[in-house]
Amino acid sequence: MRTPGGVLLDFRDVHTHYGALHVLKGVSYEIREGEIVSLLGGNASGKSTTMKTVLGLVRPSEGTISFRGQPIHALRTSEIVKRGIAPVPEGRRVFPRMSILENLEMGRYTRRSEPGWDEDLERVFGLFPVLRDRRHQLAGTMSGGEQQMLAIGRALMTRPALLCMDEPSMGLAPRLVEEVFDIIREINAQGTTIFVIEQNVNMALSIAHRGYVLQMGEVVLTGSAAELLESPLIQKAYLGSGA
Repeated sequence: MRTPGGVLLDFRDVHTHYGALHVLKGVSYEIREGEIVSLLGGNASGKSTTMKTVLGLVRPSEGTISFRGQPIHALRTSEIVKRGIAPVPEGRRVFPRMSILENLEMGRYTRRSEPGWDEDLERVFGLFPVLRDRRHQLAGTMSGGEQQMLAIGRALMTRPALLCMDEPSMGLAPRLVEEVFDIIREINAQGTTIFVIEQNVNMALSIAHRGYVLQMGEVVLTGSAAELLESPLIQKAYLGSGA
């Protein structure tokens, strides 16, 4: 893994609401350049709301979100993507009636007037050779693991500085989970910072520099991946061990 650099994303004292429901309650995260940071927590902890808030799909009612030192919490999602943040959404959400190649083209939508298509495509095909072999296949006919690879490849076509991944292991066989997480490591080694929401705690912390644990909309624990794995809270709540 790369050595972390300066602060890339600063999520500071953020509160969010869905109507009267207070979901995030003064949450703060910091993601540095070159890191893989894991956000852990159970259902209804606020993990997905965190991702939606970073991407501009949910507006904070209080607090700020800064990327490369500039506030982004009032921007539209398309502008946030242009600035260098790309999502890999929960459930993959590929375009099923479009080919693999067309899905990858959609990933470049915000940069369609810029050069570099061939280089970006070669990077994706280098990470996922199966996408090259099947580039004219309809995305909806692919397996779940292949669709996850396509979703990651589509996000990489934006040339992100920060890749936001929501439950990348969801619905995948254990063998494919390991393969996907190996690729996440490789993407990070190539220079992309990664923020990953994941319920598979062992896998998430096996690749992360650091992590945060979210419960009921509040950060209850933070530390290095090694520290979190040793935490009694993690062992009891997520790993099925401990007192």
